[in-house]
Amino acid sequence: MKKLLYVLALFAVTFATAQEFSETVGSYLNNNRSVLGLQSQDVAEFSINSNSYSKSMDLDNVYVNQMHQGIEIFNSTSSFAIKNGAVVHANLRFTENVEQKVNTTTPSNTAITAISQAASTLGIQGSTNLELLETVGANSFIFSNGNISLENIPVKLVYQSTESNTLRLAWDLSIALLDGSHYYSLRVDAVTGALIDTIDWTVSCNFGEAPHSHENKSNGQSILFPETAAMSFSAVSGPEYRVFPIPAESPNHGPDVLLSDPANPVASPFGWHDTDGVAGAEFTVTRGNNVLAQDDIDGNNGTGASPDGGADLHFDFPFDLTTQPVDYLDAATTNLFYMNNIMHDVYYQYGFDEAAGNFQENNYGNSGNGSDSVNADAQDGSGTNNANFGTPPDGGNPRMQMFLWSGGSGPTDLLDINNGPLAGSYSGVPATFGGSLVGFNLTEDLVLVEDDDAGTSTDPNDACDVITNGAALSGKIAVIRRGACEFGVKALAAQNEGAVAVIMVNNVAGAPIPMAGGAVGGSVTIPLFMVSNVDGEAIIAELSMAVVNGTINGTTITPDIDGSLDNGIIAHEYGHGISNRLTGGPNNTGCLNNQEQMGEGWSDWLGMMITIEPGDQGADGRGIGTFALGQPITGGGIRPFPYSTDLSVNPHTYDDIKTAAVPHGVGSVWAAMIWDMTWDLIDQYGFDPDIYNGTGGNNIAIQLVLDGMKLQPCNPGFVTGRDAILMADQLNNAGANQCLIWEAFARRGLGLSAV
Repeated sequence: MKKLLYVLALFAVTFATAQEFSETVGSYLNNNRSVLGLQSQDVAEFSINSNSYSKSMDLDNVYVNQMHQGIEIFNSTSSFAIKNGAVVHANLRFTENVEQKVNTTTPSNTAITAISQAASTLGIQGSTNLELLETVGANSFIFSNGNISLENIPVKLVYQSTESNTLRLAWDLSIALLDGSHYYSLRVDAVTGALIDTIDWTVSCNFGEAPHSHENKSNGQSILFPETAAMSFSAVSGPEYRVFPIPAESPNHGPDVLLSDPANPVASPFGWHDTDGVAGAEFTVTRGNNVLAQDDIDGNNGTGASPDGGADLHFDFPFDLTTQPVDYLDAATTNLFYMNNIMHDVYYQYGFDEAAGNFQENNYGNSGNGSDSVNADAQDGSGTNNANFGTPPDGGNPRMQMFLWSGGSGPTDLLDINNGPLAGSYSGVPATFGGSLVGFNLTEDLVLVEDDDAGTSTDPNDACDVITNGAALSGKIAVIRRGACEFGVKALAAQNEGAVAVIMVNNVAGAPIPMAGGAVGGSVTIPLFMVSNVDGEAIIAELSMAVVNGTINGTTITPDIDGSLDNGIIAHEYGHGISNRLTGGPNNTGCLNNQEQMGEGWSDWLGMMITIEPGDQGADGRGIGTFALGQPITGGGIRPFPYSTDLSVNPHTYDDIKTAAVPHGVGSVWAAMIWDMTWDLIDQYGFDPDIYNGTGGNNIAIQLVLDGMKLQPCNPGFVTGRDAILMADQLNNAGANQCLIWEAFARRGLGLSAV
């Protein structure tokens, strides 16, 4: 198992540089502590966590952790912009009156005990054969993975803040679950052994309810790599990839094209298949310095197959979207490889480079920690209708898991009632979670779920409370009403009672909808679908009088959709890696865990920025994930509203975060704001299709947002994020766009009075 390098990140800063930055930061803190509301004890001890030079701002971004008695205060990471030996901007997350808030400086339990306690609390089964591999420093260690983690386990003492505004001594450690579903950053109380804080470095993008329709039309084509140009390239010796090139968001947005040598020479100077920094490819498969793309059909995070382009690196594999995705696995994996590299190369130009914590095996001598290219899994078998991205600190490999999506069909005949007055065919819409209905065929009696109605729900047939007729459900098709609780909760409850499938009855008029699984949907393995209120209530009424037998027939369902072909979703997932490595610096990827965190918004926006096409207008509706959902390109996508500068299309305002779901709903509000700002900049400076070196408003917007991420501290909110963008404009453009930026945010309620 590769030892994670990020635990040594503190020592990556040279002594001379660290000393210079420490003196500058120390002087700033002492001179301004009264204004900052801090005591002398609060600024007496700190450490330089990481630093990187920003070309766009021409300064050093320095990230500082507050300490007490040699022990770091967790997530106190503060951002300092230092130029010519002076602090030109600072954003602090220091705690005041530290000495009065700490409970102790001496742990009562050991580091190895803390690992076992964390594993037990997480419900991890099996023996923990832990071995101490290295003592990094005082109270800082590296243990083996102990058969409980995909990676070795770093452990160190920190202080963890609590809701009661105290600081408790804790062991800070991380465990990557063996199935790859979660990469937990954990704090275990060093006195009581209780798990007191959990952050999941793996961001799982659970997509909400959105209507499906099946559409496979292609519209438009790439402006960066036109098909005619790609065809002429093919005569030139060099790597070739048949993909859906940006700005095409998906197969619905443009045709597949055979590209020749699309690697950017600045970001990937030795191409996409190099790892040694010497001319010539080290790999003939979809593997290189920036990403390893492979299948994980088994869902075990093992070594999957990667398509081989041969000595000529010609990755020209056919697509046939009318077949099941496994039939075009090589083509999908190639597109996944391409898009990860594109994200690397494009955002490298705007400061997501080696020093800032990007994802590369070899950093080519450009600072930062290497050995952390992306592990990108195509057709991952551990889930469906989803995608995720796990981002450990700099030096640890992130993992992108791209799943299959249920066929993008609208209502289709799924159910045949075989007896009684209701005999006939009924249409339904498959859920976006649970077992696949493609090719599924089952004949069994239907049974209406009954629960004790003891909770907040008032419907005894919605499975939101304790089921009382479990014996009757065993081996049968459960019928459940929509309402009150998440679809995943309902289906899992029926599954636990032995039901073999679920028919969900819509509780409102109109067509049935695709159901999202919510928090526990990933545990549901039985298939389920929704029928309309009219049909479902008729079935429920008949069940009260007689036995109803039905056949679920999935042979009419369209093939699954491969998320590895949805460039927008790939970009969204990669975007989580960008925002997590840039906010708080590359050595702390747990800085987007607060209620106002904007990670989902940045990811939506980063994906939209590389898929803007000439002729697009800000008022256009931009849905996210339309291809994966089986929608046409005009579809609404996975968010509550498509993105648009037109408030009648997207009415989001800052006030909406009071009731919006965290993080996806909150993030969509943030994305709406910076999307507005982007189009205001495009209106001012024009649109430049050169995503790498352009000077248009779109290029300016990307630079401002990424620099804003670098300038903000750990756990920023909307106001902090906005102010960081304003500061980036002052540093980059002498404040030329201050009014424009203010007006864009104020339009959606984030004006001067916002707090």
